[in-house]
Amino acid sequence: MAKFQVVNHPLIQHKLTIIRQEDTSTKEFREVTNEIAMLMAYEITRDLPLEDVVIQTPLVESTQKQLAGKKLAIIPILRAGLGMVDGMLDLIPAARVGHIGMYRDHETLEAIEYFAKFPQDIQDRKIFVVDPMLATGASAIAALNQLVNKYEVSPESITFVCLVAAPEGVKAIQEAHPEVDIYTAALDEKLNEDGYILPGLGDAGDRIFGTK
Repeated sequence: MAKFQVVNHPLIQHKLTIIRQEDTSTKEFREVTNEIAMLMAYEITRDLPLEDVVIQTPLVESTQKQLAGKKLAIIPILRAGLGMVDGMLDLIPAARVGHIGMYRDHETLEAIEYFAKFPQDIQDRKIFVVDPMLATGASAIAALNQLVNKYEVSPESITFVCLVAAPEGVKAIQEAHPEVDIYTAALDEKLNEDGYILPGLGDAGDRIFGTK
């Protein structure tokens, strides 16, 4: 069964409070978002497989551990997902980065794709799809559909990572893609009538890039 986990480390929760605040500047919001993503990367990579490797230390030959299995890819959902990429790359710098562009129709709340570009060997990689907000789940599901249906990526190799999730969005992903793991820094109360997360943190894309 796929995993759903709220990463409740004290440092993550403290930093999440900072970006929730209305008066947090664009600069600080961007910096702290990357810091949270870096801290979450520790947890989402906890189950990566290891293998033995024989090395030579300055003193003796020794058998130690190194990462094994699939290579990694980070796929931000544009544009807000870009705000999480650098923090994750700080820990896993060898990961490839793809991009998928989705925007939400504010009347229908449906996700509309406008761009997709992935590594050529995307089917052979462990994939982290990242977006700060999981609200209705429409954008996330559309991105997952693209990876699974068009690019033939196994859903078991995909993990969805966000900072703030609404219960409605979590349920939507679990119903559409039950094999996909979900990690979030917070599970908030609900969506409002406009499809925004409460208490949430506003529009993550606008706050990261300083746009309205």
